[in-house]
Amino acid sequence: MKQRIACISLLVKDYDEAISFFSEKLNFELIEDTFINAEKRWVIMSPPGSSECSILMAKASNSEQIKYVGNQTGGRVFLFLNTENFQRDYQNLLNQGIKIVREPSVEIYGTVAVFEDLYGNLWDLIEPNNLK
Repeated sequence: MKQRIACISLLVKDYDEAISFFSEKLNFELIEDTFINAEKRWVIMSPPGSSECSILMAKASNSEQIKYVGNQTGGRVFLFLNTENFQRDYQNLLNQGIKIVREPSVEIYGTVAVFEDLYGNLWDLIEPNNLK
């Protein structure tokens, strides 16, 4: 049996602002945007060149969900964005005005920096050593 994680759900305040941020600032591709009803859409986005795991934008629909937008992991890094060109993608973060939480460092596993998305979720931008 073969299985894989296809999507990770990301709580958002608004579909369109999330689509705009991820497509314009991080260069993600909009894979699907299907309207289910007046309040719910099926929105899937992926990093450029990715074919494995995607982000499913899930609009927070009640007060309990809203309080977790931007803090789905209690302040820990939530998502890990691998790249084959750290300098290019780190420079893009800077050019786009994205908040850098931890400056680049070389670690045993690769080069990494931590940044925030539009809601404050923490991401690692990583160029793993095995991609060099």
